[in-house]
Amino acid sequence: MAPSEQKQTKKRSPRVPNGKRTYKPLNPEALLADLQREQAGEPQRKTQTANKKQNRPSAPRKNTRRTPQRQAKKPPINIIPLGGLNEIGKNMTLYECCGDMFIIDCGLAFPDADMLGVDLVIPDFSYVEQNIDKIRGIVITHGHEDHIGAIPYLLKRVSLPIYASPLAIGLIKGKLKEHGLLNQAKLFVVNPRDTIQMGCMKVEFIHMNHSIPDAMGIVVHSPAGIVVHTGDFKIDYTPIEGGVTDLARLAELGEKGVLCLLSDSTNAERPGSTPSERKVGRSFEGLFTNAEGRRIIIASFSSNIHRIQQIITVAEKFGRKVAVSGRSMENVVSVAVELGYLSVPEGLLVDIDTISRYPQEKVVVITTGSQGEPMSALSRMATGDHRKVNVTAQDFIIISATPIPGNEKHVTRVVNDLLKLGAEVVYEAMYEVHVSGHACQDELALVMTMTRPKFFMPIHGEFKHLKASAKLAKTMGIEPSHVMISDIGQVITVSEDGISQTGTVPSGRVLVDGLGVGDVGAIVLRDRQHLAKDGLIIVVITMESLTGTLLAGPDIVSRGFVYVREAEELMTEAKQVVKNILDQCLDSGIRDWSTIKMNVRDGLSNYIYKKTKRGPMILPIITEV
Repeated sequence: MAPSEQKQTKKRSPRVPNGKRTYKPLNPEALLADLQREQAGEPQRKTQTANKKQNRPSAPRKNTRRTPQRQAKKPPINIIPLGGLNEIGKNMTLYECCGDMFIIDCGLAFPDADMLGVDLVIPDFSYVEQNIDKIRGIVITHGHEDHIGAIPYLLKRVSLPIYASPLAIGLIKGKLKEHGLLNQAKLFVVNPRDTIQMGCMKVEFIHMNHSIPDAMGIVVHSPAGIVVHTGDFKIDYTPIEGGVTDLARLAELGEKGVLCLLSDSTNAERPGSTPSERKVGRSFEGLFTNAEGRRIIIASFSSNIHRIQQIITVAEKFGRKVAVSGRSMENVVSVAVELGYLSVPEGLLVDIDTISRYPQEKVVVITTGSQGEPMSALSRMATGDHRKVNVTAQDFIIISATPIPGNEKHVTRVVNDLLKLGAEVVYEAMYEVHVSGHACQDELALVMTMTRPKFFMPIHGEFKHLKASAKLAKTMGIEPSHVMISDIGQVITVSEDGISQTGTVPSGRVLVDGLGVGDVGAIVLRDRQHLAKDGLIIVVITMESLTGTLLAGPDIVSRGFVYVREAEELMTEAKQVVKNILDQCLDSGIRDWSTIKMNVRDGLSNYIYKKTKRGPMILPIITEV
């Protein structure tokens, strides 16, 4: 628990830079009531009263004269994002004050469509390795992949203690076990309102609502002042598990004085508030009624334990058995059941291998694949490649998720394939089967009002999300010069005097391809994209080493360019082009193999483009005899 704090006899006044009031006189209690009405589906009150000035009796002015000792400047705190800004995923932030550092989160991102062959994207850990002697540990906000997925790759390079909630620790253990790192890891369980010491900084954990249990915000009590790092959050007044976001503690921190607020920006473009997760449960009940007599298959994010719990609850109500499909879904459900985060009646959960023993109308399958991932369980069902589940016209399929930007085509393809098999498919555009785990504008405004930060820095989102969050902060009365939109690798220094970028550190994206980490760079990706677009032509030549005389070939092999049998004339002419180039090199006295290869590559490339308007990769191979 946090140490006791001296009680204040008077509410702390908002800071007044340059003689101007920094914040509008908002009423947090009234804004809270608005959010509760909106989630309950009730009409909101008129907002005129929210803008009325509150008539408060003026308190006697305190003596502002300070002793020289108290006038000493506080040291600054550096905030260094290594991921999660101007992108979705790989969240990682480094905090530094008075020579001590610690890390918040260490997540991964999934590759873009043009990152061919890449499995995962993780942050660049160079700066962490350079400063390992100063770093006191890692604290985790919650157990989503974009916040914990890169931990095994970091622990392969450095050894640091990790502090996280019970569920997040359980999920991290599974990852470390896969990488053979579990026995050497230093893992510590923390709970809301716990505090730990990170050098000169005290780190406090506060409960937040999100789409996974045990989500927590981080409060940094530093010599520079208090910094609040929300992590991913929403405000759900009827949560599936746990209490409401700890608004009381946020308000207490606001009274003490928050130097800087770093807030989730994912839904900063969306007005209003995010609906409660229970809304999806009510939708499920209606859909289960409509699906009477048919098997139900529900695709969702594997980490959305609240969603899984609601499916289990509704399945029990309708007398259905529940099976789980997909490796990540199976792992998360196993950990959640073991730790008590999923309440499953005895005998309700059955193995996917045994579902054929039960009538189809008495089965619910919870599966991965809500984003249309090519190798996911739902995608394999859609293509008829799933070993345990064959989709038919007797299936009722619910996709309980919103496509992540960039995944829309993949999801549409899966939906079309399922429809072709005769199944009925329901998704968010048709029915309320998904709600976000991130706060919308009203909830973001409420947190700003309660914490009353002097400075504000939006985090967790693409640039458009950060921009919308910054705009909202300004409308809430935070001075424009006190709002900082940053990027990964920038050193943001915050002190009583201001917030500014004071430097940069190594940062970027490290690509993971199979067992290779960081060995796939821009050149390799460009080659892969080239091959994927126009294919490959290999030219095999055998030459006499001394004279450069052509002894055999040229032989031409192509892959992904043209079907050779249908382009024999093109290939015959291409061989003649190569022979002519070799003769020209011989006549000019060129004997350097690199120069000959370059001439063959350029000459054949020009010929192929004139004939086909394509630019395949051309790879000459010269054998000396």
